[in-house]
Formats: sequence, structure tokens, C-alpha cells
Amino acid sequence: MIPRVRLRPGRDKSLKQRHPWVFSGAIAAVEGEPQPGSTVSILASDGSPLASAAWSPSSNIRARVWSFDPAARIDNAFIAQRIAGAVRLRDGMVDAAHTGCRLVHGESDGLPGMIADRYGEVLVVSFLSVGAEAWRETVVTALMDATQCSVVYERSDADVRALEGLPPRTGPIAGALPEPASLVEDGLTYRVDIAHGQKTGFYLDQRDNRRRTRDLARARDVLNCFCYSGAFSVAALAGHANFVLSIDSSADALALARENVAANALDASRVEWREADVFAELRKLRDGAASFDLIVLDPPKFAPTAQHAEKAARAYKDINLLALKLLRPGGLLATFSCSGGVSADLFQKIVAGAARDARADAAIIERFTASSDHPVALNFPEGGYLKGLLVRKS
Repeated sequence: MIPRVRLRPGRDKSLKQRHPWVFSGAIAAVEGEPQPGSTVSILASDGSPLASAAWSPSSNIRARVWSFDPAARIDNAFIAQRIAGAVRLRDGMVDAAHTGCRLVHGESDGLPGMIADRYGEVLVVSFLSVGAEAWRETVVTALMDATQCSVVYERSDADVRALEGLPPRTGPIAGALPEPASLVEDGLTYRVDIAHGQKTGFYLDQRDNRRRTRDLARARDVLNCFCYSGAFSVAALAGHANFVLSIDSSADALALARENVAANALDASRVEWREADVFAELRKLRDGAASFDLIVLDPPKFAPTAQHAEKAARAYKDINLLALKLLRPGGLLATFSCSGGVSADLFQKIVAGAARDARADAAIIERFTASSDHPVALNFPEGGYLKGLLVRKS
């Protein structure tokens, strides 16, 4: 018999609204002895069935819903069908001009705790929850069947695994990584450090925003902060920017960025790479009276949860204030936050506060989100972690 998890009175509202997480504080009783990653039946306080979910005894998110059909059978066929459906939804996003794509986006694809990205013929998978971990072999086989890719590499090394009681794990699952690994995006080639790079090696979620930056860069002097492997810089150069200054604290990332410029036969004399702390370097640029027409701020995650929001807000305000001071009149600031703990509304308020303190008259002219291979299920707004603003300075 499947173990049953009964919720406290009044704590079943989110499940009835089809939110896929059950927090520890909502649980009144557990009937049976569910093992980590095993399937449990979620019951309302009156005993009526609500969902089938994966059990995670070490996490504050104690259960993650597989299906809101209490009668659903969670087995290999169920997982494989979900994987195949997620891949099929991205069919139009993979072609000769775009060989990189997110194939599985966790809860928004009905596969909580699972991430799968495609780089050409290489699949990179991440298992971020105990429930996802339990179906690891099934997921890998289903992905290979759905894509006909023969190389699979694992990057299950995100910090959230510790909250699930799981150690980090990385390495090849099937086949061998090509050297170098790469993807094509809008006809541009990007080298990808799958084994050691950020996330699964590349920020696929910024696909549409890099394209927009390419359009905006023509005849502009560009500053790209937290440039990582230089994807926004390459896009700006391909868009005929006059000059691009790119800053990152990682020498390895900058080396990869230089390779990306060379791989696209772009004019290396129009880009400068600077290994430095962005916060300190922005102050140096301000003190040196530097100025730019287009600035890209794409920092790492400052606030993984809402508890970190206050500290993150100070960091976001700092870099945006400095960037607005460096913008020429009529200049554009493309500023982003990938922090789940900072809402789009809060992020806009932070940028507005930065403009006020910088004494800059500025207006939002566009909003940015992740590309469509990173869907946001309407019952899971947490999936919309990436938010951005295009701000014009008067």
C-alpha cells in the first residue's frame, strides 16, 4: 500500500490550487513508512485524496507532486511519457541555427527536481531532489530515446541537493564529451564548459535576450558585467557594436569568452576582457569618468530564497546605481535578476531606487524573461525566476 500523507486543516488550499509543493508545516500525519524518493498519496484533512507526490524527508519541501490525479500510477512509463512530452514541446526550438535548448524544466514540465539541457548531440542532466534522484536511470533512458542523443553528462552539483540530503554528483553517464563542446544560437557558435561551467555550462535561458542585445548594440559602446563566457559580448559584437568591455572575476570564464569571439571570426580588437570584481571595477570606471551607450548587468544569483532578499536588494541596487551613472544620455541598461527570492515587482523597485539615488531620469521600455524553453506553469510562479528590464536614460 502506498504511504499516505494527511494535511492539517486549512493547509490543503495550495494543493487544491494545484501548486506542486507540500511543506513540512502543512503535514498533520504520515501513514506508513515512506522512503526517500518514494511515491506517497497526499490527502486533505478530511481524508480525500489530492495528489501523488515524491517524498523528501530531509527537505522543508516535504513532498513534490507528480500528478494531481490521485489515481495516477507513478512508474517508469509515467516518467518516460512526461519526458517525451517535454522534449516534443521543444521540437521547434532545435534546428541548424539553434542547437542548444532546455528540454526539461522541472515543475513546469511536471517533472519536479529535474533539469535537462541539450547542447548539440550532448544532453546534460541535473537531479535536484530525492524524488528526481529515484528515477535517474529511467529519465536518462527516456531522454536518449526521445532525442536520439548518445552522450549524457550529469551536473547534479547545485546547492539545493544538500537541502534534500543528497551529495553532489557530476560526471559522464553515457558516451564521451566532445572537445570542445559547443552549441549554435542564432547562427553564432558558443563553446560550452559542460563539466565545470556555471549551471549546466551555459545560460540557455537568455537566448531571446541575447538576440535583443545583438539588435540594440549597433554603433554603441557596450559594457558587459558578469560576462562569464562572453555570450552577451559575442552577441553585441555580432550586432556591430563599436566596442565591448567585458568584466568577470573568473580567468577561466574569460579564456572561454576569448575562444567564443575567435570561434565566430569576430574582430577581437573591438573587445576588452577585464578580470576583476564587478562591484569594484564599476567604481573605478565611475571614478575614471568612463561612459557607455549600452550596459548589460547579468549577475549570479544573489538571493536563492526570500530570506536572502534584503541582502540581495543592496547588491542589486549598488550595481544598478553605478551602471546608471556610467550611462550616457539616451543610453540603455539591460539589467537582470535570476534570484528566485527577488520578485519582478521588488526588482523593479530596486532599479527605481537606484535611478533615484543616481539622480537619473530613466524609463522602462521593455521587460525581459527567460526564453520559451523555460516555461512557467501558471500553478508554479516560482518557475519564473529570470526577470529583466531594459531601461533608457534620458
